[in-house]
Amino acid sequence: MRFINASSAVDASEIPFDGATDRSPPKNRVRAGRPTKAQAEARHDELLERALDHFLEKGFEPATIEAIAADVSMTKRTVYARYPDKASLFRAAVRRGVERYAVSRETIEARRGTDLETTLVNIAKLRIALIATPKGLKLQRIINTESYRFPDIFNTYYQIATLPTVRFLADLLRAETAAGNLAIDDPLMAANVFMSMVVSGPARFITSGNPLIQQDVDNRVVFAVRLFLQGARPR
Repeated sequence: MRFINASSAVDASEIPFDGATDRSPPKNRVRAGRPTKAQAEARHDELLERALDHFLEKGFEPATIEAIAADVSMTKRTVYARYPDKASLFRAAVRRGVERYAVSRETIEARRGTDLETTLVNIAKLRIALIATPKGLKLQRIINTESYRFPDIFNTYYQIATLPTVRFLADLLRAETAAGNLAIDDPLMAANVFMSMVVSGPARFITSGNPLIQQDVDNRVVFAVRLFLQGARPR
């Protein structure tokens, strides 16, 4: 019979199941905790930015939650906890893209010129230049492509990116009408017509893959602005 010296015995509670001799955490180990609000917001921003890149590069159908999650080192479960499906993530990503694309009222105001025609030309060129940027071009294309499936993204784009310019133009046209220089009954509608008439033509060329040289843009814009003003002046 074998006897065990009491002095060499070890309490069973001290023997870890994995063979380690000490299960207590090191005193200098930092335990992982819940992220701060700022950290969580930064991760969410990163998710939306990378999701937008995937949607812009691949389109809605080919882009996958799996690839997007992997790109930001998230699990699909984490993404689905905030966005229940790919459509809701797409809408949020496009909205974020539009918010980043839109210009402020101050930027629009800075395009005021010495006269009405110059101001209208400057505003039109600003809009066209935004559309012609790499990100702006992709954003326009995906909105044009997917608006049949997601009609709300077109409205999102209009409300965030277009309406501030339309309101600026409406205020300008209203003031010019009050001064007797124009005869416009509905300045807001006239501003929307201006955007369609002056900006949309060059924008369609650019988004269709037929870029215009700057001189062509300038000529088209000046011609369209003058035509618009001829129709808006008092008779």
